[in-house]
Amino acid sequence: MSFILTNQSAGIYLAPIRSQNAESLLELRLRNRSVHSRYEPEREDDFFTLKGQKQLILQRMEDEELDRAYMFGIYSAEEERLIGQIAINNIVRGVGQFADLGYFIDHKHQGRGFMTGAVGLAAEYAFQVLGLHRLQAAILLHNDASRRVLEKNGFQPEGIARRFLKINGQWQDHRTYALLADEASSAGNPPM
Repeated sequence: MSFILTNQSAGIYLAPIRSQNAESLLELRLRNRSVHSRYEPEREDDFFTLKGQKQLILQRMEDEELDRAYMFGIYSAEEERLIGQIAINNIVRGVGQFADLGYFIDHKHQGRGFMTGAVGLAAEYAFQVLGLHRLQAAILLHNDASRRVLEKNGFQPEGIARRFLKINGQWQDHRTYALLADEASSAGNPPM
């Protein structure tokens, strides 16, 4: 898979992350490690190494080949620099046709519409290219920025999953949001 998804109005593009992007991904992770720790699972120190990021990328490339997950880098079009990551994970085929969405952005680039644009592109890819019926995301109850990103893209809140994920060392409640393929097309999301 080698292509670019562009949202010119948001000033970003998505591209699959590959081994040659490992150093940039590591720099992004290290730059945001402490800021994002309250929103992420605890990770071993070796995750924050070049070897750890290369292993992650190789695993995601294997997942892609098996149609289990797709990971993209979020790039600032102006800077042509990696500023975040977004992934379509845990793909279920058969009667389900759904997946989970996960993402993060460099704290220095928050609040500028980049993530909103990236989620829109990922949703379009999930529905138009992967043929999914449903895309869902689970966010911490106190993560208002992520809630706004999802709501701007038409995701609807569905309920609270109690002690759903172990984040920052503690099992925490998450609010689940979902977007259906027919809702995305009727919302007028810009095509890729």
